[in-house]
Amino acid sequence: MKKVKNSEVILSNKNYLAEAKTRNHFLTIDEPVASGGDDNGPTPVEYLLTAVGGCVSITLRMYAERKGWNVGKITVNVFQKEEQTSEGIKKWLEEDISFENEITEDQKKRLLVIAGKCPVAKMVKGETEIVSSIQ
Repeated sequence: MKKVKNSEVILSNKNYLAEAKTRNHFLTIDEPVASGGDDNGPTPVEYLLTAVGGCVSITLRMYAERKGWNVGKITVNVFQKEEQTSEGIKKWLEEDISFENEITEDQKKRLLVIAGKCPVAKMVKGETEIVSSIQ
């Protein structure tokens, strides 16, 4: 079995401050003060939203380039939404995607389909199993 990607996260002894390393990059994770952290970095959920937005925008750029479409700057805003229902709290993610340049209705329809095919979105939708173990 081959491990393809790796992220190591070490939670410090200081509230919820964590340091993460992936490839040659270091990231800080924390919780806001109101949640008991010191607000030294984005929360895990904020990183997830950022990962979805980053993946969607890159996937759309790759597709547009293959098609020869000059869509200009791509902006993806990702929101965690929740709503109280009779069954409890329903949570979901919502993406607002915009392009600097005008696109046709046909391009818009195709790009919307492609946005759902980014690897991170597919993981979040439940297409990737998570296996946990304690070493």
